[in-house]
Amino acid sequence: MPASIPIPKILSRPSSSSTSFGRLPRHAVPAAFAWNPGPRVSCAWHSLTSSGRFTGSCTSSGTSLAGASGEGASAGGYEDSGLPFVKLSSDILRAELSLLKDEEAPSPLLVTLPSLQKANRGDGHLESTPAYPASMNALYAACLAGNATEHLWNFTWPAAVAMLHQSLLPVAVLGFFTKLVVFVAGPLVGDLVSSLPRIPTYRSLAVIQTAAHLVSAAMITHAFTIPRASTALELLLRPWFAVLVASTAIDRLSCVSIGIIAERDFVLQLAGEGRPVALAQANATLSRVDLICETAGASIFAFLLSRNDPLTCIKLSCLISLTALPVHIFLGGMMNRLADGIFDHSEHRRSPYATSTFDFRRIVVDASATIRHGWKEYVSQPVLPASLAYVLVCFNVALAPGALMTTFLIHNGVSPLVLGAFGGSSALMGILATFMTPSLVKELGILRAGAAGLLAQSTLLGAAVLVYLSGSISRQGALLVFLSLIVASRLGHMAYSVIGLQVVQTGNPIGKAKLIGATEIAVASLAELGMMAVAVAAKDVSRFGAVAVLSAAAVAAAAWLYCGWLAKPTNKLKTLFPL
Repeated sequence: MPASIPIPKILSRPSSSSTSFGRLPRHAVPAAFAWNPGPRVSCAWHSLTSSGRFTGSCTSSGTSLAGASGEGASAGGYEDSGLPFVKLSSDILRAELSLLKDEEAPSPLLVTLPSLQKANRGDGHLESTPAYPASMNALYAACLAGNATEHLWNFTWPAAVAMLHQSLLPVAVLGFFTKLVVFVAGPLVGDLVSSLPRIPTYRSLAVIQTAAHLVSAAMITHAFTIPRASTALELLLRPWFAVLVASTAIDRLSCVSIGIIAERDFVLQLAGEGRPVALAQANATLSRVDLICETAGASIFAFLLSRNDPLTCIKLSCLISLTALPVHIFLGGMMNRLADGIFDHSEHRRSPYATSTFDFRRIVVDASATIRHGWKEYVSQPVLPASLAYVLVCFNVALAPGALMTTFLIHNGVSPLVLGAFGGSSALMGILATFMTPSLVKELGILRAGAAGLLAQSTLLGAAVLVYLSGSISRQGALLVFLSLIVASRLGHMAYSVIGLQVVQTGNPIGKAKLIGATEIAVASLAELGMMAVAVAAKDVSRFGAVAVLSAAAVAAAAWLYCGWLAKPTNKLKTLFPL
């Protein structure tokens, strides 16, 4: 951290009583920001537009309480009883209506909730109940069915592949090509899925993902039945490994597409436009569902591996995936039925890649134009440093629960129970962070809270690297300290995931949020792609330390970049987030 950036100044509590809130992603916990009911202003959104489409970004996301500079409110103050109130003028409603046609307009929450950042205003003029509560519960259940099998498989395949050869290379190559596919196709995914009927697309992607699991399992099972490769390069050149690479990439791309549909479309419409509290609650619940599934996946994996061989674990994982698939498909249809069929149609626009006759050149030109447009919008966003800090955090592929860490621990003789405890406790830390983040934002302000999360993660990962480099990692006690520091760092990681994405969402107009969000996923995949390339070059587990050092250095660079941006705020930043 440069000397010109005083850390106490950055992390000090805001001098004024105002606390700046952007649009919280799905990890946020809205309960801390709840207010007492009062006068309400409601809009019949579904009568204004046939599609009811509210374009937003969620990730790894969503919308929560939003704050702005105060535009749109005709008056604000406190009643005699001391309860805060916000008096809205008719100009606000006219501004909201204009947002239906203007993709350059800022978030409607930034227009309609300018005074939420002042004390804890609480009129409750926006609904805290989802527009379709029963359908929202069906969405939670569908995500539970899909995410549980996904996380279980994400723990199973790296462990199985790691047992095929004493090298990081097979797992690193699989990770490299997976990230490459997401990086190349990321800017196209959001645009393509928006042009297709939502429910059939959602169901089809679930089937494709399960089929990819089965193909991958078949290839790994085949690898265990044939003579082992003497070298890592020989293993990579075998036909079954090429099929495994393709199926793993398809699996990941399907997962990203399902996430975009569920988190950036379904949850927005089911919560109802103009209902930030309901949307924040839905985002928080989805976040916890995902983290609970991660905890369950790690625990089930540890239980299965401690009592069975890898092949049996793979077969049981496939059985669970096949069992969950019809449940996932059924719940997707139930969600639509309970929501009066609002997802029966696409967004009434034609995909630029759909032509009456197959024209490969035209498809390539349109796809290239979409990618260029996505990158242009991403680079020109006013909160680019916050997004770049998130991308730098994504460089950390070694000091986090994942394929490389699983491979490293297995090759160091760690028991399945320790593996499961490591993954499960990391997910539990993420759940804890969703409860702590609102208090942190209230105490420090949203921007300073983001800096605190990055600094905490950077410090703990730096300590973990020092423990590893001390050479005592071979001892059980030192290994547990190493893993405990990584687990603790997940608090800071999840806190910045919540806050950083909130900052990015608040700083971008609604019409561009989905494109910028998809492009950010691609950029994050590029970061992970680079680190996987380093892991491929490292090859052997004995060189894991070099990958770990680079991972910790990337997080430190993210903290430096973010704090430097915060120390010299621009006028635009001051408008979006008064310091």
